[in-house]
Amino acid sequence: MSNVFYRSRKSYPTAVSAHGVFIHDDQGRSYLDGSSGALVANVGHGRGEVAQAMAEQAARLAFVHGSQFSSDVLETYASRLADFLNLPGYRFWAVSGGSEANESAIKLARQYHVERGEPGRFRVVTRVPSYHGASLGALAASGMGARREVYAPLMRPEAWPKLPKPDPSLSGEEDAERLRALLEEVGPESVAAFICEPVVGASDAALTPNAGYHAQIAQICREYGVLFIADEVMAGMGRCGEPLCVRLHASQVTPDLVVLGKGLAAGYAPLAGVMASAQVYDTVMNGSGAFKHGFTYAGHPVSVAAGLSVLDIVQREELVRAARERGAQLLSGLHALQDRHPGVLEVRGHGLLLGVILGDPATGQAHATPGVAERVAAAARDAGLLTYPGSGALDGVRGDHLLLGPPLSITPAEVTLLLERLDTALARGL
Repeated sequence: MSNVFYRSRKSYPTAVSAHGVFIHDDQGRSYLDGSSGALVANVGHGRGEVAQAMAEQAARLAFVHGSQFSSDVLETYASRLADFLNLPGYRFWAVSGGSEANESAIKLARQYHVERGEPGRFRVVTRVPSYHGASLGALAASGMGARREVYAPLMRPEAWPKLPKPDPSLSGEEDAERLRALLEEVGPESVAAFICEPVVGASDAALTPNAGYHAQIAQICREYGVLFIADEVMAGMGRCGEPLCVRLHASQVTPDLVVLGKGLAAGYAPLAGVMASAQVYDTVMNGSGAFKHGFTYAGHPVSVAAGLSVLDIVQREELVRAARERGAQLLSGLHALQDRHPGVLEVRGHGLLLGVILGDPATGQAHATPGVAERVAAAARDAGLLTYPGSGALDGVRGDHLLLGPPLSITPAEVTLLLERLDTALARGL
């Protein structure tokens, strides 16, 4: 009998090794990692230089507590990261995972306004659907009914006003103006921040607003004194073909807080964090003088060393450009599969963050009962391909999709293999 607390009752194969875009289990099977785990393994598996960097850091300085010390590796990484993201003057708050990072951003936004003498600002506007993490605050910010429902009594609904998801039928500017209407409805003087995923991830696969949306969101937030938080945990660090996906359509968009995770250390170690503007940082440090928040492993030197090594690979191998090129190849292949399989209603996304929307070919709408995404994902596993299935994008229940996001290091031949295996899975699962 196993002593592992599994996430569900399903059967889990045991992974024993991984290299590049392939994971191998103890039964001798190989799987093409078409989702990078959960959009994590950006530089691919089995990078010896990252393991070596972690080992050297562990031998030199494995741990110091962030309330007592900084470290050379953290100072270097924060500077390199700010340069890579073109966020001059921003400060990096390092934590272990995306949920911790979004929790940190929410609390920092609240404290920022208290420090400014506006303690009435407590609301955080979010969208439906969305997913910002599993911790209680991040989950309250999320608009993902199935994951929130059981914990709803622990949340304060009025603190989390929900904006509808981006509407592709509207211009970006018109779409963004719905935020202004919501702020006026709830009282802008009570709102601390607006948080969104610039390209939606797990809750509505690769849904993207039209050009002009994020620039207008940033302008509205400035007008009302609301902080703009971009949750780039899944979509950032080059995955969408830009260092920051909030700048896909407008390079001048600069959120007040940028939340990062997943691709920072690319699965080699737990690492996430928040990039905070100089205004936010200075307001706290020149006020009470301390962020009233913290985690034991925040800024862990070994995790940060992994992040620094991963960033070296991303820049040396030009993986941001590769994400654009391989993403275009994969998206083109997905359109061809859409033509072959009527149950594929839509394909969309940017770079190597792509969504496959599944539904009823007779109606062109979502199935009344979810399940087809899990069925296709199971067929894909049988064919040696790992995907990221999801449901509930329409109303918390209906709406099936697959999220695809292989490592940014995937080769053209491996993209072709991914498409072949997905073709097999769609034929069996739809």
